[in-house]
Amino acid sequence: MELNIRLDQCGRHLYEQIYEYIREEIIRGELQKDEKLPSSRSLAANLGVARSTVDFAYSQLADEGYIRARRSSGFYVCGIEVLPQSPAAAAVRGTGARAAQGTADSAGISGFKDRKESGNESVIDFSLRDIDMTAFPYATWRRILRGLMGPESADLFGKGDPQGDLRLREMITHYLHLSRGVVCDPQQVVIGAGNDYLLTLLRFLIGEKKTVAMENPSYLRAARIFQGLGYKVAYLPSDKDGLLADRLENSGCDLAYVMPAHQFPMGMVMPYTRRAELLKWAASGEGRYLIEDDYDSEFRYRGRPIPALQSMDSFGKVIYFGTFSKSIAPAIRVGYMVLPEELAAVFADRCGFLSSTVSRVDQSVLEAFISGGYFERHLNRMRNRYREKHDHLLKCLAAMEGRFEILGAGAGLHILLREKKSPDGSVRERERALAECAKSAGVIIYPLHEFCEGFVNPGERAAVLLGFAALTDDEIEEGAGRLRALLHI
Repeated sequence: MELNIRLDQCGRHLYEQIYEYIREEIIRGELQKDEKLPSSRSLAANLGVARSTVDFAYSQLADEGYIRARRSSGFYVCGIEVLPQSPAAAAVRGTGARAAQGTADSAGISGFKDRKESGNESVIDFSLRDIDMTAFPYATWRRILRGLMGPESADLFGKGDPQGDLRLREMITHYLHLSRGVVCDPQQVVIGAGNDYLLTLLRFLIGEKKTVAMENPSYLRAARIFQGLGYKVAYLPSDKDGLLADRLENSGCDLAYVMPAHQFPMGMVMPYTRRAELLKWAASGEGRYLIEDDYDSEFRYRGRPIPALQSMDSFGKVIYFGTFSKSIAPAIRVGYMVLPEELAAVFADRCGFLSSTVSRVDQSVLEAFISGGYFERHLNRMRNRYREKHDHLLKCLAAMEGRFEILGAGAGLHILLREKKSPDGSVRERERALAECAKSAGVIIYPLHEFCEGFVNPGERAAVLLGFAALTDDEIEEGAGRLRALLHI
Protein backbone atom coordinates (compact mmCIF):
# COMPACT_ATOMS: atom_id res chain seq x y z
CA MET A 1 0.00 0.00 0.00
CA GLU A 2 1.15 3.54 -0.72
CA LEU A 3 0.04 6.64 1.19
CA ASN A 4 -0.29 9.87 -0.76
CA ILE A 5 0.89 12.24 1.97
CA ARG A 6 1.81 15.76 0.98
CA LEU A 7 4.33 17.20 3.40
CA ASP A 8 4.89 20.89 3.94
CA GLN A 9 8.63 21.21 4.46
CA CYS A 10 8.25 24.70 5.90
CA GLY A 11 5.31 23.92 8.17
CA ARG A 12 4.81 21.82 11.27
CA HIS A 13 6.99 18.89 12.27
CA LEU A 14 6.99 16.23 9.56
CA TYR A 15 6.04 13.43 11.97
CA GLU A 16 2.96 15.46 13.04
CA GLN A 17 1.83 15.79 9.43
CA ILE A 18 2.24 12.03 8.85
CA TYR A 19 0.44 11.25 12.11
CA GLU A 20 -2.47 13.60 11.35
CA TYR A 21 -2.91 12.34 7.77
CA ILE A 22 -3.11 8.67 8.83
CA ARG A 23 -5.33 9.46 11.82
CA GLU A 24 -7.84 11.35 9.67
CA GLU A 25 -7.86 8.59 7.05
CA ILE A 26 -8.65 6.03 9.77
CA ILE A 27 -11.39 8.16 11.34
CA ARG A 28 -13.04 8.76 7.95
CA GLY A 29 -12.88 5.04 7.18
CA GLU A 30 -10.56 5.40 4.20
CA LEU A 31 -8.11 3.09 5.96
CA GLN A 32 -10.06 0.01 6.99
CA LYS A 33 -9.76 -2.26 10.02
CA ASP A 34 -6.87 -4.76 9.74
CA GLU A 35 -5.46 -2.95 6.71
CA LYS A 36 -1.67 -3.08 6.79
CA LEU A 37 0.28 0.16 6.71
CA PRO A 38 3.48 0.47 4.69
CA SER A 39 6.64 -0.33 6.59
CA SER A 40 8.35 2.64 8.18
CA ARG A 41 11.32 2.06 5.91
CA SER A 42 9.30 2.11 2.67
CA LEU A 43 7.12 5.05 3.74
CA ALA A 44 10.19 7.04 4.74
CA ALA A 45 11.77 6.32 1.37
CA ASN A 46 8.62 7.35 -0.52
CA LEU A 47 8.29 10.58 1.44
CA GLY A 48 11.98 11.39 1.46
CA VAL A 49 12.20 11.65 5.25
CA ALA A 50 14.20 9.89 7.93
CA ARG A 51 12.87 6.52 9.03
CA SER A 52 12.81 7.78 12.63
CA THR A 53 10.28 10.42 11.56
CA VAL A 54 7.84 7.73 10.41
CA ASP A 55 8.62 5.59 13.47
CA PHE A 56 7.70 8.53 15.70
CA ALA A 57 4.36 9.04 13.88
CA TYR A 58 3.54 5.30 14.02
CA SER A 59 4.42 5.20 17.72
CA GLN A 60 2.02 8.05 18.50
CA LEU A 61 -0.77 6.43 16.48
CA ALA A 62 -0.20 3.15 18.33
CA ASP A 63 -0.21 4.90 21.73
CA GLU A 64 -3.58 6.46 20.92
CA GLY A 65 -5.04 3.16 19.69
CA TYR A 66 -5.45 3.95 16.00
CA ILE A 67 -3.01 1.26 14.87
CA ARG A 68 -1.40 -1.80 16.44
CA ALA A 69 1.84 -3.65 15.88
CA ARG A 70 1.96 -7.34 15.00
CA ARG A 71 5.18 -9.06 15.85
CA SER A 72 7.47 -9.44 12.81
CA SER A 73 4.64 -8.30 10.55
CA GLY A 74 4.22 -4.52 10.83
CA PHE A 75 1.46 -2.08 11.75
CA TYR A 76 -2.26 -2.62 11.13
CA VAL A 77 -5.29 -0.35 11.42
CA CYS A 78 -7.49 -0.87 14.47
CA GLY A 79 -11.25 -0.95 14.22
CA ILE A 80 -12.44 2.60 14.86
CA GLU A 81 -16.07 3.27 15.64
CA VAL A 82 -17.17 6.51 14.01
CA LEU A 83 -18.59 8.85 16.64
CA PRO A 84 -22.05 10.29 16.08
CA GLN A 85 -22.12 14.06 15.73
CA SER A 86 -24.87 16.34 16.92
CA PRO A 87 -26.03 18.61 14.06
CA ALA A 88 -24.76 21.78 15.74
CA ALA A 89 -21.46 20.28 16.83
CA ALA A 90 -20.67 18.80 13.45
CA ALA A 91 -20.32 22.27 11.99
CA VAL A 92 -18.76 24.01 14.97
CA ARG A 93 -16.31 21.41 16.18
CA GLY A 94 -15.19 19.88 12.90
CA THR A 95 -12.17 22.10 12.37
CA GLY A 96 -11.90 23.40 15.92
CA ALA A 97 -11.15 20.03 17.50
CA ARG A 98 -8.52 19.21 14.90
CA ALA A 99 -6.84 22.56 15.37
CA ALA A 100 -6.84 22.05 19.11
CA GLN A 101 -5.16 18.65 18.73
CA GLY A 102 -2.31 20.32 16.95
CA THR A 103 -1.50 22.24 19.73
CA ALA A 104 -6.81 13.66 38.77
CA ASP A 105 -6.17 15.37 41.54
CA SER A 106 -4.60 12.44 43.39
CA ALA A 107 -2.64 14.64 45.75
CA GLY A 108 -4.97 13.92 48.65
CA ILE A 109 -4.74 10.14 48.80
CA SER A 110 -4.85 9.20 52.46
CA GLY A 111 -2.49 6.90 54.26
CA PHE A 112 0.83 8.08 52.84
CA LYS A 113 3.76 8.68 55.15
CA ASP A 114 5.83 11.81 54.68
CA ARG A 115 9.55 11.10 54.40
CA LYS A 116 10.31 14.14 56.54
CA GLU A 117 8.10 12.82 59.34
CA SER A 118 9.48 9.32 59.37
CA GLY A 119 12.16 10.07 61.95
CA ASN A 120 14.71 8.20 59.85
CA GLU A 121 16.90 10.22 57.51
CA SER A 122 17.75 7.11 55.49
CA VAL A 123 14.14 6.25 54.66
CA ILE A 124 13.43 6.49 50.93
CA ASP A 125 9.74 7.03 50.27
CA PHE A 126 8.55 6.39 46.71
CA SER A 127 5.69 8.75 47.50
CA LEU A 128 2.73 9.03 45.17
CA ARG A 129 1.66 12.46 46.36
CA ASP A 130 4.87 14.46 46.80
CA ILE A 131 6.32 16.46 43.93
CA ASP A 132 9.69 18.14 43.30
CA MET A 133 9.53 21.67 44.73
CA THR A 134 13.24 22.42 44.42
CA ALA A 135 12.75 24.11 41.04
CA PHE A 136 9.66 26.13 41.96
CA PRO A 137 10.07 29.79 40.86
CA TYR A 138 9.65 31.26 44.34
CA ALA A 139 11.12 34.63 43.36
CA THR A 140 8.71 35.02 40.44
CA TRP A 141 5.71 34.03 42.54
CA ARG A 142 6.76 36.48 45.29
CA ARG A 143 7.29 39.30 42.77
CA ILE A 144 3.84 38.79 41.24
CA LEU A 145 2.21 38.72 44.67
CA ARG A 146 4.06 41.86 45.79
CA GLY A 147 2.98 43.66 42.61
CA LEU A 148 -0.67 42.96 43.41
CA MET A 149 -0.55 44.34 46.92
CA GLY A 150 -1.38 47.99 46.27
CA PRO A 151 -4.36 50.37 46.62
CA GLU A 152 -5.17 49.86 42.93
CA SER A 153 -5.93 46.20 43.66
CA ALA A 154 -8.54 46.82 46.36
CA ASP A 155 -11.19 45.04 44.29
CA LEU A 156 -9.29 41.77 44.79
CA PHE A 157 -10.67 41.70 48.34
CA GLY A 158 -14.25 41.67 47.11
CA LYS A 159 -16.43 38.59 46.80
CA GLY A 160 -15.86 37.90 43.12
CA ASP A 161 -17.61 35.58 40.68
CA PRO A 162 -18.92 32.20 41.94
CA GLN A 163 -17.26 30.53 38.94
CA GLY A 164 -13.92 32.24 39.56
CA ASP A 165 -12.45 35.40 38.08
CA LEU A 166 -13.14 35.74 34.37
CA ARG A 167 -9.56 36.54 33.42
CA LEU A 168 -8.25 33.34 35.03
CA ARG A 169 -11.02 31.32 33.37
CA GLU A 170 -9.97 32.81 30.04
CA MET A 171 -6.36 31.81 30.68
CA ILE A 172 -7.40 28.27 31.62
CA THR A 173 -9.61 28.00 28.53
CA HIS A 174 -6.74 29.07 26.28
CA TYR A 175 -4.28 26.73 27.99
CA LEU A 176 -6.61 23.73 27.76
CA HIS A 177 -7.36 24.42 24.10
CA LEU A 178 -3.69 24.48 23.14
CA SER A 179 -2.40 21.71 25.39
CA ARG A 180 -5.32 19.27 25.67
CA GLY A 181 -7.56 20.00 22.70
CA VAL A 182 -10.42 21.02 25.02
CA VAL A 183 -13.08 23.07 23.23
CA CYS A 184 -14.98 25.35 25.61
CA ASP A 185 -15.93 28.89 26.53
CA PRO A 186 -14.83 30.64 29.78
CA GLN A 187 -18.49 30.54 30.88
CA GLN A 188 -18.21 26.75 31.03
CA VAL A 189 -15.26 26.84 33.46
CA VAL A 190 -15.73 26.69 37.23
CA ILE A 191 -12.72 27.26 39.51
CA GLY A 192 -12.62 25.72 42.96
CA ALA A 193 -10.31 24.77 45.82
CA GLY A 194 -9.34 21.38 44.46
CA ASN A 195 -11.23 18.64 42.69
CA ASP A 196 -12.75 17.34 45.93
CA TYR A 197 -14.84 20.49 46.26
CA LEU A 198 -15.71 20.59 42.58
CA LEU A 199 -16.95 16.99 42.63
CA THR A 200 -19.38 17.89 45.41
CA LEU A 201 -21.01 20.45 43.10
CA LEU A 202 -22.26 17.64 40.86
CA ARG A 203 -25.21 17.11 43.19
CA PHE A 204 -26.42 20.65 42.40
CA LEU A 205 -25.93 20.10 38.68
CA ILE A 206 -27.20 16.61 37.95
CA GLY A 207 -29.32 15.81 40.98
CA GLU A 208 -29.46 13.07 43.59
CA LYS A 209 -29.64 9.28 43.63
CA LYS A 210 -27.19 8.69 40.81
CA THR A 211 -25.02 5.65 40.15
CA VAL A 212 -21.39 6.18 39.18
CA ALA A 213 -19.32 3.59 37.34
CA MET A 214 -15.66 3.44 38.34
CA GLU A 215 -12.72 1.30 37.35
CA ASN A 216 -11.26 -1.03 39.92
CA PRO A 217 -8.56 -0.27 40.97
CA SER A 218 -9.10 3.46 40.83
CA TYR A 219 -8.85 6.74 42.72
CA LEU A 220 -10.88 5.71 45.76
CA ARG A 221 -10.99 9.21 47.24
CA ALA A 222 -13.35 10.17 44.42
CA ALA A 223 -15.47 7.12 45.24
CA ARG A 224 -15.75 8.26 48.87
CA ILE A 225 -16.87 11.71 47.72
CA PHE A 226 -19.54 10.21 45.47
CA GLN A 227 -20.78 8.07 48.33
CA GLY A 228 -20.83 11.16 50.55
CA LEU A 229 -23.15 12.78 47.99
CA GLY A 230 -25.49 9.83 48.35
CA TYR A 231 -24.49 8.33 45.02
CA LYS A 232 -24.06 4.63 44.52
CA VAL A 233 -20.68 3.52 43.18
CA ALA A 234 -20.54 0.52 40.85
CA TYR A 235 -17.06 -0.92 40.33
CA LEU A 236 -16.85 -2.29 36.81
CA PRO A 237 -14.03 -4.38 35.34
CA SER A 238 -11.34 -2.88 33.15
CA ASP A 239 -8.62 -4.21 30.87
CA LYS A 240 -5.39 -2.85 29.45
CA ASP A 241 -7.37 -0.11 27.66
CA GLY A 242 -9.41 1.02 30.66
CA LEU A 243 -13.06 0.74 31.67
CA LEU A 244 -14.96 -1.92 29.70
CA ALA A 245 -17.59 0.15 27.94
CA ASP A 246 -19.77 -2.86 27.07
CA ARG A 247 -20.45 -3.38 30.79
CA LEU A 248 -21.95 0.09 31.17
CA GLU A 249 -25.17 -0.46 29.23
CA ASN A 250 -26.56 -3.05 31.64
CA SER A 251 -25.04 -1.55 34.79
CA GLY A 252 -27.78 1.00 35.44
CA CYS A 253 -25.14 3.72 35.81
CA ASP A 254 -25.82 7.37 35.07
CA LEU A 255 -22.19 8.50 35.27
CA ALA A 256 -18.80 7.00 34.51
CA TYR A 257 -15.62 8.33 36.15
CA VAL A 258 -12.57 7.79 33.96
CA MET A 259 -8.94 8.93 33.67
CA PRO A 260 -8.16 8.52 29.95
CA ALA A 261 -4.80 10.34 29.79
CA HIS A 262 -3.07 8.28 32.49
CA GLN A 263 -5.24 6.05 34.63
CA PHE A 264 -4.49 5.96 38.34
CA PRO A 265 -3.09 3.67 39.58
CA MET A 266 -2.56 1.33 36.59
CA GLY A 267 -1.06 3.98 34.34
CA MET A 268 -2.67 2.95 31.04
CA VAL A 269 -3.61 5.42 28.30
CA MET A 270 -7.13 4.89 26.98
CA PRO A 271 -7.05 4.43 23.17
CA TYR A 272 -9.35 6.15 20.72
CA THR A 273 -11.59 3.12 20.22
CA ARG A 274 -12.44 2.79 23.92
CA ARG A 275 -13.03 6.52 24.22
CA ALA A 276 -15.44 6.36 21.29
CA GLU A 277 -17.32 3.50 22.96
CA LEU A 278 -17.70 5.49 26.18
CA LEU A 279 -18.94 8.55 24.33
CA LYS A 280 -21.43 6.45 22.39
CA TRP A 281 -22.78 5.06 25.69
CA ALA A 282 -23.12 8.54 27.18
CA ALA A 283 -24.83 9.96 24.07
CA SER A 284 -27.36 7.11 23.88
CA GLY A 285 -29.13 7.79 27.17
CA GLU A 286 -30.78 10.76 28.85
CA GLY A 287 -28.89 12.17 31.83
CA ARG A 288 -25.69 10.21 31.19
CA TYR A 289 -22.32 11.89 31.64
CA LEU A 290 -18.64 10.99 31.59
CA ILE A 291 -16.51 12.53 34.32
CA GLU A 292 -13.01 12.97 32.90
CA ASP A 293 -10.29 13.34 35.53
CA ASP A 294 -7.31 14.48 33.46
CA TYR A 295 -4.87 13.01 35.96
CA ASP A 296 -1.15 13.62 35.28
CA SER A 297 -1.90 14.66 31.71
CA GLU A 298 0.90 17.27 31.66
CA PHE A 299 3.63 14.67 32.07
CA ARG A 300 4.03 12.51 29.00
CA TYR A 301 7.58 11.52 28.09
CA ARG A 302 7.26 10.17 24.57
CA GLY A 303 5.30 11.35 21.57
CA ARG A 304 2.89 14.24 21.63
CA PRO A 305 0.23 14.79 24.32
CA ILE A 306 -2.88 12.64 24.05
CA PRO A 307 -5.93 14.88 23.40
CA ALA A 308 -8.53 15.00 26.16
CA LEU A 309 -11.69 12.89 25.91
CA GLN A 310 -13.62 16.17 26.02
CA SER A 311 -12.11 17.15 22.67
CA MET A 312 -14.01 14.26 21.03
CA ASP A 313 -17.36 15.08 22.63
CA SER A 314 -19.99 16.69 20.38
CA PHE A 315 -23.09 16.01 22.49
CA GLY A 316 -22.04 17.76 25.70
CA LYS A 317 -21.58 14.59 27.72
CA VAL A 318 -18.12 15.10 29.24
CA ILE A 319 -17.50 16.92 32.52
CA TYR A 320 -13.78 17.67 32.55
CA PHE A 321 -11.71 18.06 35.74
CA GLY A 322 -8.17 19.40 36.02
CA THR A 323 -5.88 20.81 38.67
CA PHE A 324 -2.62 22.68 39.17
CA SER A 325 -1.63 20.52 42.16
CA LYS A 326 0.94 18.44 40.28
CA SER A 327 2.03 20.99 37.67
CA ILE A 328 2.65 23.83 40.16
CA ALA A 329 2.19 22.80 43.80
CA PRO A 330 -0.38 20.94 45.95
CA ALA A 331 -0.71 23.94 48.28
CA ILE A 332 -2.04 26.08 45.42
CA ARG A 333 -5.35 24.23 45.86
CA VAL A 334 -6.75 25.42 42.54
CA GLY A 335 -8.76 23.03 40.44
CA TYR A 336 -11.13 23.64 37.56
CA MET A 337 -14.14 21.97 36.05
CA VAL A 338 -15.26 22.39 32.42
CA LEU A 339 -19.00 21.85 32.13
CA PRO A 340 -21.00 21.02 29.02
CA GLU A 341 -23.00 24.08 27.93
CA GLU A 342 -26.25 22.65 29.29
CA LEU A 343 -24.77 22.11 32.76
CA ALA A 344 -23.06 25.51 32.69
CA ALA A 345 -26.52 27.03 32.39
CA VAL A 346 -27.69 24.89 35.31
CA PHE A 347 -24.74 26.12 37.39
CA ALA A 348 -25.65 29.74 36.67
CA ASP A 349 -29.25 29.06 37.71
CA ARG A 350 -28.67 26.92 40.81
CA CYS A 351 -25.23 27.87 42.13
CA GLY A 352 -25.13 31.64 41.69
CA PHE A 353 -25.48 32.08 45.45
CA LEU A 354 -22.19 30.28 46.13
CA SER A 355 -18.93 32.07 46.85
CA SER A 356 -15.74 31.01 45.11
CA THR A 357 -13.63 28.82 47.38
CA VAL A 358 -10.35 30.21 45.97
CA SER A 359 -9.00 33.54 47.22
CA ARG A 360 -9.16 36.25 44.54
CA VAL A 361 -5.58 37.14 45.42
CA ASP A 362 -4.47 33.58 44.68
CA GLN A 363 -6.50 33.61 41.47
CA SER A 364 -4.82 36.84 40.37
CA VAL A 365 -1.34 35.52 41.12
CA LEU A 366 -2.06 32.36 39.15
CA GLU A 367 -3.53 34.34 36.23
CA ALA A 368 -0.41 36.54 36.07
CA PHE A 369 1.80 33.44 36.35
CA ILE A 370 0.07 31.89 33.33
CA SER A 371 -0.37 35.02 31.19
CA GLY A 372 3.25 36.07 31.78
CA GLY A 373 4.53 32.82 30.29
CA TYR A 374 6.01 31.66 33.61
CA PHE A 375 3.72 28.65 33.88
CA GLU A 376 4.67 27.32 30.45
CA ARG A 377 8.39 27.67 31.21
CA HIS A 378 7.98 26.05 34.63
CA LEU A 379 5.95 23.18 33.18
CA ASN A 380 8.52 22.53 30.45
CA ARG A 381 11.30 22.56 33.03
CA MET A 382 9.46 20.13 35.31
CA ARG A 383 8.51 17.88 32.41
CA ASN A 384 12.19 17.56 31.49
CA ARG A 385 13.18 16.99 35.10
CA TYR A 386 10.54 14.33 35.66
CA ARG A 387 11.45 12.65 32.37
CA GLU A 388 15.03 12.32 33.60
CA LYS A 389 13.86 10.85 36.91
CA HIS A 390 11.44 8.51 35.13
CA ASP A 391 14.16 7.23 32.80
CA HIS A 392 16.64 6.89 35.67
CA LEU A 393 14.17 4.82 37.70
CA LEU A 394 13.49 2.51 34.76
CA LYS A 395 17.23 2.06 34.28
CA CYS A 396 17.69 1.22 37.95
CA LEU A 397 14.83 -1.29 37.85
CA ALA A 398 15.94 -2.97 34.61
CA ALA A 399 17.61 -5.81 36.48
CA MET A 400 14.25 -6.71 38.07
CA GLU A 401 12.43 -7.30 34.78
CA GLY A 402 13.03 -11.02 34.99
CA ARG A 403 10.59 -11.21 37.91
CA PHE A 404 8.50 -8.06 37.47
CA GLU A 405 6.79 -6.33 34.59
CA ILE A 406 6.79 -2.54 34.58
CA LEU A 407 3.43 -0.87 33.88
CA GLY A 408 2.52 2.78 33.39
CA ALA A 409 5.89 3.84 32.00
CA GLY A 410 6.10 6.73 29.58
CA ALA A 411 3.80 9.12 31.44
CA GLY A 412 2.87 10.38 34.89
CA LEU A 413 4.77 10.49 38.15
CA HIS A 414 4.71 6.83 39.19
CA ILE A 415 5.24 3.37 37.78
CA LEU A 416 3.81 0.02 38.79
CA LEU A 417 5.81 -3.16 39.39
CA ARG A 418 3.78 -6.37 38.95
CA GLU A 419 5.18 -9.83 39.63
CA LYS A 420 5.17 -12.13 36.62
CA LYS A 421 4.39 -15.16 38.75
CA SER A 422 1.15 -15.56 40.69
CA PRO A 423 1.66 -16.02 44.45
CA ASP A 424 0.91 -19.29 46.20
CA GLY A 425 -1.50 -17.57 48.56
CA SER A 426 -3.40 -14.29 48.75
CA VAL A 427 -2.36 -11.48 46.40
CA ARG A 428 -3.03 -8.95 49.12
CA GLU A 429 -0.87 -10.81 51.60
CA ARG A 430 1.92 -11.02 49.04
CA GLU A 431 1.70 -7.25 48.44
CA ARG A 432 1.76 -6.58 52.17
CA ALA A 433 4.80 -8.84 52.49
CA LEU A 434 6.60 -6.96 49.70
CA ALA A 435 5.80 -3.61 51.34
CA GLU A 436 6.87 -4.78 54.81
CA CYS A 437 10.05 -6.32 53.45
CA ALA A 438 10.91 -3.05 51.69
CA LYS A 439 10.07 -1.06 54.82
CA SER A 440 12.51 -3.13 56.86
CA ALA A 441 15.24 -1.84 54.52
CA GLY A 442 14.09 1.75 54.78
CA VAL A 443 12.11 1.85 51.52
CA ILE A 444 8.42 2.75 51.36
CA ILE A 445 6.42 1.37 48.44
CA TYR A 446 2.64 1.18 47.99
CA PRO A 447 0.61 -2.04 47.50
CA LEU A 448 -1.89 -1.95 44.67
CA HIS A 449 -4.67 -3.38 46.83
CA GLU A 450 -4.83 -0.07 48.73
CA PHE A 451 -6.56 1.30 45.63
CA CYS A 452 -8.87 -1.65 45.05
CA GLU A 453 -12.38 -2.04 46.34
CA GLY A 454 -13.21 -5.55 47.51
CA PHE A 455 -11.67 -7.68 44.81
CA VAL A 456 -8.49 -9.48 43.85
CA ASN A 457 -6.00 -7.58 41.72
CA PRO A 458 -6.17 -7.94 37.93
CA GLY A 459 -4.36 -11.06 36.77
CA GLU A 460 -4.10 -12.29 40.37
CA ARG A 461 -0.51 -11.12 40.63
CA ALA A 462 0.98 -8.90 43.30
CA ALA A 463 1.83 -5.33 42.35
CA VAL A 464 3.29 -2.27 44.05
CA LEU A 465 3.48 1.41 43.08
CA LEU A 466 6.59 3.58 43.09
CA GLY A 467 6.37 7.36 42.78
CA PHE A 468 9.53 9.22 41.80
CA ALA A 469 8.69 12.93 41.55
CA ALA A 470 10.09 14.05 44.91
CA LEU A 471 13.24 11.86 44.91
CA THR A 472 16.71 12.81 43.75
CA ASP A 473 18.62 10.61 41.31
CA ASP A 474 20.77 9.34 44.18
CA GLU A 475 17.68 8.45 46.24
CA ILE A 476 16.09 6.66 43.27
CA GLU A 477 19.28 4.67 42.71
CA GLU A 478 19.67 3.85 46.42
CA GLY A 479 16.00 2.85 46.81
CA ALA A 480 16.04 0.62 43.74
CA GLY A 481 19.32 -0.92 44.89
CA ARG A 482 17.83 -1.82 48.26
CA LEU A 483 14.83 -3.44 46.56
CA ARG A 484 17.08 -5.50 44.31
CA ALA A 485 19.16 -6.60 47.30
CA LEU A 486 16.02 -7.63 49.25
CA LEU A 487 14.80 -9.72 46.33
CA HIS A 488 18.27 -11.15 45.68
CA ILE A 489 18.37 -9.72 42.15
